[in-house]
Amino acid sequence: MNVVPEPLTGGSKLARDYIERYETVDKLYGGDFRNETSRRERADWLDSTEDQRAGRTEVAAVLRGYNQQHNNHPEVMDSLSLLEQPGTLVITGGQQSGLFTGPLFVVYKAATAILAAKEAAAQLGRSVVPLFWIAGEDHDWDEVNHTYVLSRTGELAKIKMDKPEGPRASVSAISVGQESWQQVTELLDGMLQESEFKPEIMQFIRESSAGGCSMSDAFAKLIGSLFGKFGLVLLDSADPALRSLERPFFATLIERNDELEAAYKQSAGDITAAGYELQADVTPGNANIFYIHEGARLLLHKTKDGFSDRKGIVSFSQSGLLAELEEHPERFSNNVLTRPLMQNYVLPVLATVLGQGEIAYWAIPREAFSVVNDKMPLIMPRMSFTIIEGTLHKHMDKYGLSFSDVRNGLDAKRKEWLSAQDELELGRRFEETKRAFTAMYEPLIEQLGSIQAGLLKLGNNNKDKIMDQISFLQAKAQDAMEKQNEAALRQWERIELSLMPAGKLQERAYNVMYYLNRYGLSWLDELLTMPADFSGTHRIIYM
Repeated sequence: MNVVPEPLTGGSKLARDYIERYETVDKLYGGDFRNETSRRERADWLDSTEDQRAGRTEVAAVLRGYNQQHNNHPEVMDSLSLLEQPGTLVITGGQQSGLFTGPLFVVYKAATAILAAKEAAAQLGRSVVPLFWIAGEDHDWDEVNHTYVLSRTGELAKIKMDKPEGPRASVSAISVGQESWQQVTELLDGMLQESEFKPEIMQFIRESSAGGCSMSDAFAKLIGSLFGKFGLVLLDSADPALRSLERPFFATLIERNDELEAAYKQSAGDITAAGYELQADVTPGNANIFYIHEGARLLLHKTKDGFSDRKGIVSFSQSGLLAELEEHPERFSNNVLTRPLMQNYVLPVLATVLGQGEIAYWAIPREAFSVVNDKMPLIMPRMSFTIIEGTLHKHMDKYGLSFSDVRNGLDAKRKEWLSAQDELELGRRFEETKRAFTAMYEPLIEQLGSIQAGLLKLGNNNKDKIMDQISFLQAKAQDAMEKQNEAALRQWERIELSLMPAGKLQERAYNVMYYLNRYGLSWLDELLTMPADFSGTHRIIYM
């Protein structure tokens, strides 16, 4: 495996500036992740504010219970023992649970957290634990219910799981039956080509959903199968046991909701004043808290008398909502703007691993941290890769193609190459024939018109039909050329389909199981032995 940098442009301007020109956006964030001084200052802050967070022992106990169910590796239990000890810090990364782990970037995010924790521990001389925050409280089923693989026939294949009947609940609260799991698992099995690694891959996929379970539970088991041996701790944000620990901070979010709204607005104003677009909505009156009512996740808004959802299904005074929290903490849930604050309350977060879109919207809670007497953690861009398999690399060399060519679209390059295969120069000769025919035939038609007016119209119609026939023959010749080069054109198609499926970066479409099936679990082991690079630079992995 050879890894080389391949810088990309794209994403939001704010995220690009954060990665490439941090000094221009430092006022919108909490410190430069590349700066060792920033890391030490963050660690010192966490030491000095230990008593402001949930108790380590209680947090470790909740996480131990969850990981014993889904991620029961000795190395994970060692990480949790370290977390109980004062001074241990955490590097977090997170994502919604996805079918068969979702797109590749989810795996890269987990790997980034592991490598970053290892580097920070060595740099700071203290324990740093990697943790993956599963956003199981999110309710957008359509975002997580599908995945893509490169099928054995060389096609972009989508696997989708239908949502069971029920309310608009969090993903972790939706139970999926064994029959549905079996159906999508068999689809994946049929799409993956046979390999020496396939039996092992399919075994842990089947084990992840044995007996039926939620998408989040299956996701946790798969991530645990891949990364548990590296000590990666898993946390489901929808875990009811975790809610009891979060209760004091939910109370703070309710009691100081007006101040938090003002802080979000201030940060949003700072972002737009600096010339950037907002990556998340800051809606007036939005409480940024969800309430679970009869299984449905309802976003609360502030009213004259307290809090209510938009449709008025539930309504509380502030004191009533606090009383409900005291009695039923499991009925409360964070949104995208309060989750960063809650994460800091639950864990001693040194840094959090984010993709470019997340980097941009994390600037919005910037001022909100100070409302709850906290500070924004450091932000580390997740690692970003495109995998180029050996055969594809040879084909790209054969046709003189770079990754940049593929990103920009191969249509023009492909036509140029196909034209170069035309040894008979059919394109040029057909065009010359059309021009010569037109030059000879049009004067004759004009002369015929002087004999009889009707002959002029008939002559022009006749000319058009002959030109159509010449064009028809030209198209047939082009088809024959393409058929003659059919194998080569399939190679062009495979290059594009592998590296930029449906016009997207590979890591945003394909599932990791295709690559594990080709190269085995040792491929991930090798990924985690490479030198750490948290610069946000996209890299190419040549297999």
